[in-house]
Amino acid sequence: MADAAVPSRLPGATGCRRAAGSQRADPGIETGNLREVHVRTPRPWHWILPAAAVVLATGCSLISRDEPGSYILATGRRIPYVYAISVERALDPANDGTPNAIVARSKVALDRLDGRPLGDPANLTVSADGSTAYIVNHHGGIDNAEFTQHGGRGQIAVLEIAEMLTPENDRTANALRRHIDTGGFGAVGILLHDGMFIVSNAEGHLTEDGGNRITFVDRVTGSLRGSVELPLGTPGFDCPEFPVPFTSPHGPPSPLPVLSPDPGWGCFPDNNGLALGRGSDGRPYLFTANGGTEDVSVIDLERALGGERLAELHRVPTQVGPWGITQTPDGRYVIAANRESQQSGVEGNTVSIIDVERARVGAADAEVARVLVGTDDPGTPTRPFIPSVTPDGRHVVVPNFRAGNVSIVDLEAAVAGDPGAEIRRIPLSRRDGLPARPKGSAVTADGRYAVVSGGPATPPFAEEHGYVYVIDLESYEVAGTVTGVGNGPYGLTVFDR
Repeated sequence: MADAAVPSRLPGATGCRRAAGSQRADPGIETGNLREVHVRTPRPWHWILPAAAVVLATGCSLISRDEPGSYILATGRRIPYVYAISVERALDPANDGTPNAIVARSKVALDRLDGRPLGDPANLTVSADGSTAYIVNHHGGIDNAEFTQHGGRGQIAVLEIAEMLTPENDRTANALRRHIDTGGFGAVGILLHDGMFIVSNAEGHLTEDGGNRITFVDRVTGSLRGSVELPLGTPGFDCPEFPVPFTSPHGPPSPLPVLSPDPGWGCFPDNNGLALGRGSDGRPYLFTANGGTEDVSVIDLERALGGERLAELHRVPTQVGPWGITQTPDGRYVIAANRESQQSGVEGNTVSIIDVERARVGAADAEVARVLVGTDDPGTPTRPFIPSVTPDGRHVVVPNFRAGNVSIVDLEAAVAGDPGAEIRRIPLSRRDGLPARPKGSAVTADGRYAVVSGGPATPPFAEEHGYVYVIDLESYEVAGTVTGVGNGPYGLTVFDR
């Protein structure tokens, strides 16, 4: 799942900054196990101004942790922070193209004993009461400069949101409360359900291929309660011997591709994102985006929660290997973004719209629409990434990584077979001329704005050159851009306080 690697030393700063000069984090002091960061800011003349004048000069002021409003949490990916961003400040024209809307950055792990930053934040979700954020560290507490492969142990970082919104906690681990093991390797998707985390573990041990487990982990104790094991695929060649469900004693599957693309891909599903649909029977069904077998699994969640490891019902084939997946608010449809083939490296350019009712009964036409996104040319790859749906269920927001744009798809038109279902295509750009590379998306609770993370993972990897774009869903224009958000940022979410 990776882009490339490496923060050797994280840049420093607090609150809103950079308009008033560069800032670097001092090593700081230790309070228990949590490091407090003190910031030294060179100010050749600001010291003679009163505080109010400095605020006016920088276009920036501090936000109270109790200030109501809409906030974005964005994962920094190769820079192991989660960025708390004020939507209101991001929409202020004075802050456009700056990091001024960032309230604070929270570490997703304690530094290593030698001071190296640890963590690999890729996806996240927020508790229903808005008090806690759960961050998926894709490969756990690794050093991105050293661990340049796949197959690290998955981990969930639990952070207190009130502390994440406290500017004084910027670039510290003060919001971090604990870590929870996901029970697998290369964790990607996460859902909250029935007092548990549902986690998709996409990889094998130290290999990008080899993932087939969805785990159920207790949110209070961190205990692994159970798992679903997905059967191997049928790629047209012999797969490694590996029992599903697993029976002991048995070693790991071998040989397995260490990195994609590789023609040996296709045996393991390598399940990425998760979505939750609902059938006409009122039962919940879990869907996984399988990058390895290029399909979507349909899982009977009630059977899985009853301890049945083989709870997969059917699979729905897709264009290429999907990565991001989401559902409509009523649970009737699931939308998978067809990102790339891990066998050939060929990138996709469609989203699959899956009817939950048809999928649960194994209907051949469960994929009711396959919509071309980001381009008018079926032969041009766009690499759609992490889709989201507006609260009214009418529109799908699709970031297209390779095309550098965002598609807005009319769901009703798509299901009706309308070739014009992609009703808008919004180009994204950067002031430095680098490609936008959008990945994650989310929509505000009122449906007015989509937020999209973007930016290539490019050296020097210690630089925070990721963007978050705020898109007005009435005008279909970029209404604000936040800079300095991680390095190749991935998942994000929006919540209100």
